[in-house]
Amino acid sequence: MELRHLQHFVAVAEDQHFTRAAERLMVSQSGLSASIRALERELQAPLFVRTTRRVTLTEAGRALLTEAERVLDRVRAAHEAVAAVQGVLRGTLSLGTEQCIAGVHVAGLLAAFRRRHPDVEVRLRQVGAGALAEEVAAGRLDLAFGVRTRTDDEQLRSVPLTGEPMVVLCHPTHRLAVAGAALTPQDLSSETFVDFHPDWGPRRITDAAFAAAGVRRTVALEVNDVHSLLDLVDEDLGVAVVPRHFRHKRKALTALPLKGTGDAVYETVALLPPPEATSPAARALMRLLDDGRERRDRQRDRQRD
Repeated sequence: MELRHLQHFVAVAEDQHFTRAAERLMVSQSGLSASIRALERELQAPLFVRTTRRVTLTEAGRALLTEAERVLDRVRAAHEAVAAVQGVLRGTLSLGTEQCIAGVHVAGLLAAFRRRHPDVEVRLRQVGAGALAEEVAAGRLDLAFGVRTRTDDEQLRSVPLTGEPMVVLCHPTHRLAVAGAALTPQDLSSETFVDFHPDWGPRRITDAAFAAAGVRRTVALEVNDVHSLLDLVDEDLGVAVVPRHFRHKRKALTALPLKGTGDAVYETVALLPPPEATSPAARALMRLLDDGRERRDRQRDRQRD
């Protein structure tokens, strides 16, 4: 089995089309088809169901895709490790992140990384906390910034970055804002909620906190981005439980403390593979992040003095 066969197979699986995959790989379509046929002969199983419009994976193809991606990721990591030993960082940095996370200015961090390592191609993917953990553990992402979701996985480690409480956001004329008191899940049982899709970190934390308190809540308005959530709360269409730093993005809204929720803390972490599987690019990005945090800590110390 040749690496190019696996590369060709993954490209066809991603594009679901031989012609598009061949164009992306800059090979002839006949050569690509021959490569796939050679792989199918070696494995003694069809990998694709072919139609006139597209191709789809067979059960055998789906099984191979996971392993093929893992093999190609390890080959890429091997090339990058050798380049790093030689003093040159090359290859690809695949980073995942949730939206508007605390403790990391993702755009600024990536800009600093690109200035220092211009030969590294940076790829960014924004998805929910669960998907981030799965993709780092599977080797499809080098690292990710999000909320801690899994602690019992040998293929995943969490590096704490920062933590903050969850608060209740509401319109300033809402009855809760007028009362101005700290709130428990029981106080919110009759409210209509604006929240993220179930895989996003803040939603997971809120769902767990209310379930632990034995309170059912109605998420009537479900969104996939922070600005839509804030817009809906700003129109008094519901309340939201969010990390405290979201309040600074819409200062006209009222933020009230949430109590009686035990471990309802929004903890931002860096999700990484085990140390031996962490790519040189991921290690370089984490060093930049640590350096930046140390500089900020020194600045705060000087200001206090």
